[in-house]
Amino acid sequence: MADVDAISADVVDAAIRIHRELGPGLLESVYETVLAGALARRGYKIDRQKPVNIQFDGMRFEGAFRVDLMVEDSLVIEIKSVEKLSRAHAKQLLTYLRLLDQPLGLLLNFSGDTMREGIRRLVNNHRPNR
Repeated sequence: MADVDAISADVVDAAIRIHRELGPGLLESVYETVLAGALARRGYKIDRQKPVNIQFDGMRFEGAFRVDLMVEDSLVIEIKSVEKLSRAHAKQLLTYLRLLDQPLGLLLNFSGDTMREGIRRLVNNHRPNR
């Protein structure tokens, strides 16, 4: 399995390429489908709309929420196509990371003029390899 930082670099590279070729304004599901295909072509294991179970107060809830993309069982990707990312979007991804006990997530907003302005990298007690 590749290092999560190397995976995230490949995801950002693919997202930028997709945004340049397709442009902004499509539905999130389109960007999710194309990004999943681009990453699978690079040899990554991809789970789309991965159901996540949660436990609360002694109860277990099957498929309580779904992660847009999970790459190599270690990188969580949340895809948006909105005019502007809000704090709620970042909080959503951070909660996903905490509940999944994953170190790193990418919040990708494909709606901007450039992809670079739509990339947020969020960490959950992550320590990059040195």
